[in-house]
Order: sequence, then C-alpha cells, then structure tokens
Amino acid sequence: MTIVDAHQHFWNPARVNYPWLATAYPELDRNFGYEDLAPHLDANGIDATVLVQSEDDAADNELMVEIASRHLDIAGIVAWAPLEDSSALESTIEELRRTGRLVGVRVLIHSQSDPEWILRPEVLEGLAVLERENLTFDVVAVLARHLELVPVLARTFPDLRLVIDHLAKPPIGEDLSQWSDRLAQAARCPNVFAKVSGLYPARGDRQPWNLDDLRPAFEQALESFGAERLMLGSDWPICEVSGGYDRVMQALFKLTDELVDAERAALQGGTAIRCYELQLI
Repeated sequence: MTIVDAHQHFWNPARVNYPWLATAYPELDRNFGYEDLAPHLDANGIDATVLVQSEDDAADNELMVEIASRHLDIAGIVAWAPLEDSSALESTIEELRRTGRLVGVRVLIHSQSDPEWILRPEVLEGLAVLERENLTFDVVAVLARHLELVPVLARTFPDLRLVIDHLAKPPIGEDLSQWSDRLAQAARCPNVFAKVSGLYPARGDRQPWNLDDLRPAFEQALESFGAERLMLGSDWPICEVSGGYDRVMQALFKLTDELVDAERAALQGGTAIRCYELQLI
C-alpha cells in the first residue's frame, strides 16, 4: 500500500513574502525545507507527498518547483495561479506543466475581503480553465460561506475535482452540527473530495488535544464522503504548533487503522493518488 501525505508545505521567508506568517505563527517564521521534513517521512512510512502552495505568489511556485525537482517523493504540486485572469492563468499552467509535477491549483480565498470572491465572473472563467485542463482546485474553506459555495461550484463545473482543505476547519471540541450539515451538502456532489488534515481544537492551534477530540469530525466526514473521497494530510509545518508531524500523522493513522482494509488504503493514499492523478516514481 502506498502512503501519501496529501497536504504539506515548504516555505522560505528570505525568498517569499508570507504576510500571514509572522502574525499568525511567529515561531514558524523561518525556513522549512525538505531536509526538515524528510526524517518525519521516513519515520512514518510516507511514500509520497502533495506539496501545496503557501502564498499567492509566483515566487512560492518557484520555490516549490525547485525543491520538488530534487526529490521524487514529492509526487505533485498544488500551485498558485491567477484564477481571476484566464489568459495569465493559462500561461502559468503551461509553464508549470513543464515541471511534470503540477496536479492542481489553490488560491488563498480566505484572504479575499469578499467571501463570495469565488463567484465573480472572471474567477468562474478561471475555474472553467482548470476543468478543461483536468486540474484539481483546492478550496480553503475557512469561512462558513466558503463551504456553502462548494456545491454551487461543483454543480457549475461537474468535471472539476474540488478538494476541501482541512475538512473546512470543523470546530473541534465544540458543536459540529452546522459544520456537519454544510459538509454533507458538499459531499452530495460526486466531484468533491476532502482532506482530513489541520484538525486542531477550535480554541486555537496550540491547544492540547487527543484522539477522541478528532474522532467526531473524522466520523462525520467518513459518513458524508466515504473513504473513497477522503485523504490524509499533515498540514506540515503548521502542525508543528499542535504536537508536530509525528503526533499528528500517528493520530490520523490510528483513526484509519480502525477501518476495513479498503477504506484504510483509500484514506492513507489511494484517494490522493486517484484525485490528483499522481504519477508515482
């Protein structure tokens, strides 16, 4: 069985400007490169990763491509691209396809002042390009409205694979009912997938947590999507403020180890390989 970490980052503040980093995670405001991640991949039996953009900036793409070109276990890159400018988007996709690692696009939609930015006509044109190019779109559904709009996008672009990052941040340790309803609505669309990643207490990333804190959100996601549309991700290096890579991934493995073999295989790698169409080397 191939095990895939479907959501990890690299960043280097000396090369890329991350406006959110020093404010939100000052202890992580430093370089995090492959050499920092590799021991954790080995320790947890991770065969491949999906590298996800950290900033809406071409310089971030350049950093990811540079690292991925040296390490074959980075099986795919979810890059930033100017979704609101279809001409520039097509050029960016063409350039990134030459790397052989581009599998999807992500934009930090939660940084937009308009919670319905994704519905703007020019942005919808960009999503149509992704659909035509057979690329996924990772949805950073931080606000409730972001998650509510996923079914709208899914029905508008039925051939576009949408990936909800971090299960749309369920309020771990609190009432999950509203989140559960929204997630179930999104899951009714067969072209929507989700990542079991970044699941930290609603009180904040740095708060203590245990396996039973994560279980209700995990079980709800499993009921809504089924294992065939869920994938595991570390959210490294942000997970370093919530126990670290090893603790986070081992908790997710424990949850999936309770499932039957086919479900466990899907969550631990099969879904990511199929959704992102990863070419493992």
